[in-house]
Amino acid sequence: MYFLETEDVVKQFSNHLALNKVSIHVPQGQIFGLLGPNGAGKTTLIRIINRITAPDSGRVFFDGRELQPADISQIGYLPEERGLYKKMKVGEQALYLAQLKGLPYDVAKKRITHWFHKFDISSWWNKKLEELSKGMQQKIQFIIAVVHEPKLLIFDEPFSGFDPVNADLLKREILEMKEKGQTIVFSTHNMESVEEICDNIALINKSQVVLSGNVNEVRRSYKTNNYTLSYRADSGLLAADSALFSILSEKDVEGINTIRLHKDENISNSDLLAAIAGKTEILSFSEEIPSMNDIFIKVVGASDDKD
Repeated sequence: MYFLETEDVVKQFSNHLALNKVSIHVPQGQIFGLLGPNGAGKTTLIRIINRITAPDSGRVFFDGRELQPADISQIGYLPEERGLYKKMKVGEQALYLAQLKGLPYDVAKKRITHWFHKFDISSWWNKKLEELSKGMQQKIQFIIAVVHEPKLLIFDEPFSGFDPVNADLLKREILEMKEKGQTIVFSTHNMESVEEICDNIALINKSQVVLSGNVNEVRRSYKTNNYTLSYRADSGLLAADSALFSILSEKDVEGINTIRLHKDENISNSDLLAAIAGKTEILSFSEEIPSMNDIFIKVVGASDDKD
């Protein structure tokens, strides 16, 4: 079941076509990566989903029906460009914004206090936002985005300004929200994070979706039939067998040879390993699955070359 969908969304700004018939399908209770280079149209699509701006044509569906103004109360949005009040005290600001999302004061106070304690930032309550570092401000913005426990969460570059420890903290929180059944749209340039937490992705380039699908399936669809194999050099040296494989590179470290090989797609792994095992002692064998970063570069580069 799709919790969020866009159907042929088009948005034009003056002479710039920001979105050109963009359709995405976000399954319920999963983490969906919205990817693309700068200027691809990601933020414009996010703003349309949040009803900050309207599409020129196309439709947005939310929880099985067309998106309505009242649905915004069920969306939590962490924008890439921060929008908090610098002169306002942190706790007071969080309470104010939580109440704008419909939480009664007592409920808002209890939940915000819980989050401040969870993030070990209770001492910040009476500090002004401008007194905090960028990473500290990001924690406050994150709490404000999630405190009303919306059905849909949209995070635009949520790890910006974070050190690795705090980035990992946020990743764990996002995964916990998924476990609770919340649906998450996650926009980032960090492809390592995509592999770690995203279930599905859509890659937008130059206003159009150029790739979409399950992360693992997308990665496997771009596999190259390249493998890495390690074996003991003293058990017999391995030479390329043109009928089965070719050697791409080779190195020897303290008597252990590691080779990268390319296998003919018609040869099974079992047949390959059986042939090699008759010549040397195999220590490890693994398939090289392209990273999301490699795929991002390849797909964006290919779509750019078409121009």
